[in-house]
Amino acid sequence: MRLVSHSRHRTALLAATTAAALTTAGLAATQLPATAAAGCAVTYTVTSSWSGGFGADVTVTNLGDPVSSWRLTWSFAAGQTVTQFWNTALTQTGAAVTAANVSYNGAIGTGGSTSFGFNGAWTGGNPVPTSFALNGTTCTGGVTTGPTTAPPTSTPPTTPPPTTPPPATTGPCDIYAAGGTPCVAAHSTTRALFRDYGGRLYQVRRSSDNATRDISTVGAGGPANAAAQDSFCANTTCVITWIYDQTTRGNNLGYQGSGGIGGAVQPAVANRESVTVGSAKAYSLFIPGNSSYWRDGHLTGVPTGSAPEGMYMVTSGTHVNSGCCFDYGNSETTRRADGAGAMDAINFSTSCWFGGCSGSGPWVQADLEYGLYPGGSSSWNPNQRAFTSKFVTATLKNNGTSRFAIKGSNAQSGALYTLYDGSLPRGYSPMRKQGAIILGSGGDCCIDNRNQSVGTFYEGAMVAGYPSDATENAVQANVVAAGYR
Repeated sequence: MRLVSHSRHRTALLAATTAAALTTAGLAATQLPATAAAGCAVTYTVTSSWSGGFGADVTVTNLGDPVSSWRLTWSFAAGQTVTQFWNTALTQTGAAVTAANVSYNGAIGTGGSTSFGFNGAWTGGNPVPTSFALNGTTCTGGVTTGPTTAPPTSTPPTTPPPTTPPPATTGPCDIYAAGGTPCVAAHSTTRALFRDYGGRLYQVRRSSDNATRDISTVGAGGPANAAAQDSFCANTTCVITWIYDQTTRGNNLGYQGSGGIGGAVQPAVANRESVTVGSAKAYSLFIPGNSSYWRDGHLTGVPTGSAPEGMYMVTSGTHVNSGCCFDYGNSETTRRADGAGAMDAINFSTSCWFGGCSGSGPWVQADLEYGLYPGGSSSWNPNQRAFTSKFVTATLKNNGTSRFAIKGSNAQSGALYTLYDGSLPRGYSPMRKQGAIILGSGGDCCIDNRNQSVGTFYEGAMVAGYPSDATENAVQANVVAAGYR
């Protein structure tokens, strides 16, 4: 189901939290030993409320022995209905709701926790549920320990049942893959986008001797090793020459200039902006204009023609301009403007391409070539909104023949806001994508001209297929959990 956020109708934030200890004697998927301690605490929080709708977060903390799967049930008392969910497999029958783990968050160690969220609809009221059950056992409080001997009707196990250790932190590309839309390109200067990725993120070149060094993660699934850059670039200037693809497809981005892939612009300075991801220092790709990165990926998995695709990026709402065109996504292999539908890229800027815009931006739009589209036509989309926060999540998906959707959000909190979800503009069906990747400029840059746009790039990925709303919401939740600041 598609979420349409009615932000202009939102009232003051309603936050209601209830914590209840949950206990269980066994799991449906993995039986606990007879002496296992079981218990759990649940926090249910209404994070936002608007006319007819609300958002909620649920956190489950395991107070007993490790579990490898979970199922949480409750009932709504006022006829509320769930319309969208993420980080869980959720079903509703009447008032009864069942939320179960998905593939990447079933295991919770002792003292560990996991979270999921959903959006819902309400009419007469939205009271917080007062009773929960975990794996069929009603909440009773505290941690319980089973009997020291097995019940007479069952045979005690001869060996302890197998347990699954909690997985490493899941990355955006793990989430996309679980949703059936695998990443075909994944780029970041700040962190790994797969939980098992522990390789190169980008390359820096220092001016003192033109030596280069690859900057990798500090470990699988971890942040960038900013200390390695600081040491290598001490007392000199460094620029970013390559941004490495974290997938196995080799879609590495080189700068469009002399010494790079060829062109008229320069590589970005490597230490113009440092940020914190979680508790780790990292550097952004900070483009002050006259810089852009590119790759011909039409033979290495990037969708072409009318094939469906999706993408996201984390950028900044405080470093923008109206110059053409700060993009990330699918572009021309010719590096020329080759007609309507030759591009399919996220644009983030204050550019009002067709005129008639409301406000001053910056906005998340779609660069489909021959125009930055705020919606399904060259007319202004009244559902557009500006994103001025320091960190911004932007998404775009296009089925290649009839439909595309644009979303945005604060990358530090909140759910994605649907700016447009509907028909492609006239003349763009079917799409004619060429399968190159652009970062930091428009498609007709930069063989013999210079990039006019400014912007910041922290991370992003392109995927094959049309991602579900639930998948995109889970990616947004992952970005928020990454802790950019």
